[in-house]
Amino acid sequence: MLGRGIDQILPHPSDPRIYESYMDSALDYVALAETANGPIERPVDYGYVWGDALKVLERARPDLRIINLETSVTRSEEFDPKGINYRMNPANAPCLSAADIDCCVLANNHVLDWGRAGLLETLAVLKKAGVESAGAGENIERAAAPSIVTVPGKGRVIVFAFGSTTSGIPRGWAASNDDQGVNLLADLSQRTVNAISQQVRAVKQPGDIVIASIHWGGNWGYRIGRAERRFAHALIDQAGVDIIHGHSSHHAKSIEVYNGRPILYGCGDFLNDYEGIKGYEEFRDDLALMYFVTVDASNGQVVRLEITPLQIRNFRLNHATSEDVRWVRQTLSREGENFGTRLEMAADNTLDLVWQ
Repeated sequence: MLGRGIDQILPHPSDPRIYESYMDSALDYVALAETANGPIERPVDYGYVWGDALKVLERARPDLRIINLETSVTRSEEFDPKGINYRMNPANAPCLSAADIDCCVLANNHVLDWGRAGLLETLAVLKKAGVESAGAGENIERAAAPSIVTVPGKGRVIVFAFGSTTSGIPRGWAASNDDQGVNLLADLSQRTVNAISQQVRAVKQPGDIVIASIHWGGNWGYRIGRAERRFAHALIDQAGVDIIHGHSSHHAKSIEVYNGRPILYGCGDFLNDYEGIKGYEEFRDDLALMYFVTVDASNGQVVRLEITPLQIRNFRLNHATSEDVRWVRQTLSREGENFGTRLEMAADNTLDLVWQ
């Protein structure tokens, strides 16, 4: 991954100082990580960054693996002067195959960091790798189209992906009839819910599970706005959505189960390049969570939601300590209190969601 621009690091939300450093290459981020946690071996294979997550996936054997891919996969030099620009060299696309990723959500605030050309190359690289994508495309029809994945012997999972300007997506990135871009929500109004309802009804069949993957909200903080909650509820009640997959925040946020459907308001980062960067330590963005959702396809209701916490160290996912798992349990149970949810710790350092 390459970065370009001014990286602004705030030591603490209450501290007015801003430290700026020009980050022109991913090597700068690697150097920060090594300063904090020691040398990173070189070279590494494509599965290196996933680390212990691969063992967890092997044990859990999920039917579908969905991620928010918050970067361009391109060699484009047409960077958008937005301040921070991310890209991954297409030669590193096998990283996705190493974890058997099925679907990449692209409706986010970094997928067009290197222009429309960068987006088109990203789409082409994913297609060549056999990875589904949703949330961005050559025009609004393609950007709004869901990814439909058939799970042999079980049914279909339909992934719709949306972006909100509240996450920092520029309005100019919205796909149009004639231009590439992301599937950008106009707002979180009833009109928007009605439009999504029509899209879902056009494709959903009995036994299908529909996921709405939404990039919304700021990077830090646990607050869930009324508009977000109302919108999520409406998507479940009126649009027939079964799972809300929310992301944008750099740390995990509250989980709600509404009418038997899980709402992950913010899943947090899973792999990032913030290791060694100071600021916001209270949110523990070094802790990454794997969410395993079991759904009854006959009625769309959640049966179980298990979470496996990991820790990012040396640009690799590692098993979290029992102390860190307890921190996740306490924090998300505290934040879930208003939603009637809490987490219980299992003997194998995993967490189970309990809801009312």
